[in-house]
This record gives sequence, C-alpha cells and structure tokens, in this order.
Amino acid sequence: MVKAKVVIKNPSGLHLRPAGILCKEAIRYKSSINFHHRHTMANAKSVLSVLGACIKCGSELEFICEGEDEEEALAAIVKIVNDGLGE
Repeated sequence: MVKAKVVIKNPSGLHLRPAGILCKEAIRYKSSINFHHRHTMANAKSVLSVLGACIKCGSELEFICEGEDEEEALAAIVKIVNDGLGE
C-alpha cells in the first residue's frame, strides 16, 4: 500500500469533467485506488463516488493505492491531479 497527499487546484473543484478524467486514469490500473477527504473515503474509479465526496478547490486528498501496480498508479494519479485534471 502506498499513499500520497495532494491539494486540488481546480477553481471549481472536482465537478463532472475533472472527476471523469480522474476516473478514466484510475481505471487504467489493476490496483484499488481510493482517497480520503475529511471523514469520507471515495473510490477513484467511480465517478459517482468522486462526485459524492464534494471536493472543492483547496481540498487536500490522500490517495491510497493497493495492488500489483500501486506505485505506478499513485504516481500517475498524483501527476494528473497536480496538472489540473485537464483544466
């Protein structure tokens, strides 16, 4: 299991388009990819789970990857979030 914290920079938070980009990236990996936000745990491979976490600009997320490609998955997720999720 590997973990990393990132801050959401998107001005509108994780609305449908960036949530979809996050999920599309997460689905590429075999590992489970989840994140903690406050007291909520969300599945990064589920758009409904990501949207349900109500992530706003400036929110800190802790991504947790577990599985055979966990390190590669975590690096890719952190990069895509830090790059702004297409915005």
